[in-house]
Amino acid sequence: MARPGLKAAPPRRRPPPLTAEEIQARVLHRDGLILVIDKPAGLAVHAGPSGAPNLEECFDDLRFGLPRPPSLAHRLDADTAGVLVLGRHPKALAKLGRLFSGRDTEKTYWAVVEGAPPAEEGVFDMPLLKVNTRSGWSVKVSSKGQPSLTRYKVLGHGPGITWLELKPETGRTHQIRVHCAAAGCPVIADRLYGTAEPSKQLHLQSHGIVLPLSQSKPPIVVTGPPPPHMLAALKACGFTPEPSPTP
Repeated sequence: MARPGLKAAPPRRRPPPLTAEEIQARVLHRDGLILVIDKPAGLAVHAGPSGAPNLEECFDDLRFGLPRPPSLAHRLDADTAGVLVLGRHPKALAKLGRLFSGRDTEKTYWAVVEGAPPAEEGVFDMPLLKVNTRSGWSVKVSSKGQPSLTRYKVLGHGPGITWLELKPETGRTHQIRVHCAAAGCPVIADRLYGTAEPSKQLHLQSHGIVLPLSQSKPPIVVTGPPPPHMLAALKACGFTPEPSPTP
């Protein structure tokens, strides 16, 4: 206990899960309105009931001279890696909110799945319903659910696996994961809708985004590098990494 007349010391704030250098190295795009960063897999984007470390704890190191840290413009699952957009001030966040709610953005995901979808290119058009159980919540295909549509294209095949490009036209929770599982090709290491593999991380990446922020300028187009944990499976499906630039 603190002595009478002395204030107790405030609780020590834990260090963020990424250092300033680590989070700043993940910036893919930066301008006066937005930041686009490469989110690592396995890290929640914001605080949750568990109190586990989260990406927002790193945002103070992304001010780049502005008086306040940036804020999330949308979300990714904790297990999903890749492109994530942040607004740098309230005006930017309001603009991004209109873009995302109006489906004016184009999102592209990469996944490596078990098996293969029914065709080399097509559409997953299945309504999705979020359900609550004693053990938590999940999402399932249901006629009572919300309309949900994902366009997909096969980019390559490997031994028992397939590399997919996916473009969701709606933004339902776990949409890509549930659509792939319902089509008989769950995302590798999907512990909720596929086969849990303790030694592997979810093979799903937010690969790119197109943001039409200005009517007078071309849209902002940002893509992220494949996360390290997906590289072996991607290479098995024919992916060839770009050579590192020579110094």
